[in-house]
Amino acid sequence: MFSDLYPNFNKGRILKKEMLESLRDYPRNFIDIRFKDYSDGVVAGAEILIEEDCITITSGIVKHGGRMYMLENEYQIPYRATGKETLIKIQFKKEALHTDFTSYGTEIFLDEDVRIKQDELELGRFKLKAGARLRSEYQSFADFATEYNTVNVIHVEYSGFRKSTLNPAILRYFATEILKSGSANSYDIVFSMQCMNQRLVDRELILHYMANRLGTGYREYSNGQIHKYLGRILEEVKGGNRAKPGLRPGRPQRVIVD
Repeated sequence: MFSDLYPNFNKGRILKKEMLESLRDYPRNFIDIRFKDYSDGVVAGAEILIEEDCITITSGIVKHGGRMYMLENEYQIPYRATGKETLIKIQFKKEALHTDFTSYGTEIFLDEDVRIKQDELELGRFKLKAGARLRSEYQSFADFATEYNTVNVIHVEYSGFRKSTLNPAILRYFATEILKSGSANSYDIVFSMQCMNQRLVDRELILHYMANRLGTGYREYSNGQIHKYLGRILEEVKGGNRAKPGLRPGRPQRVIVD
């Protein structure tokens, strides 16, 4: 049956093991149930902020191997210009048994190996030229994919329903630009409102939107391909080639002359 059990810490009462176990297990059980059907990836937070000589990773939650990991305080890691593509990675350590705890630790580090191993998760990547400044602010939707001196978060896997999804900042930027452009296409409007209203947007929804909007049929795309095709849609809308509501791109239109 459903229940809600909370211990009463009253003066004069004996502190029992079951009372402490209740406090220990409730938040863990809640999170496990809430995200049971979600993929590995960033669940919340863990955003990248750039300072003069270090990268700051904000507090957040990530999921890996079905287990939830929490970063309670901001973490800073120094960086330097190498001109090579460098990934910000989390490496998940093996289980460690202690007298009072069982721990599952991680290490956050920079790595020039662009492969994501089974025990790793990417938080972002960059390629910094000597003498240049690294930035994490974007001037346009295409700027998310700028090769040099810009933090690229396109390839970061975000925890989604059964499949990972895109960084919500990318989709929110896209939606804002679409709505500002005044697109009259019903697919654009509905999808953009969904992106603005939901923190994370289901990957299936993104792919179905692209299939209907571009008239290409449903296909599986990588994060990089999704960003590229969303960029094409945005260019089309800003260029004035706006499909009328209810009409699919590329479909011939009939004109009846009386």
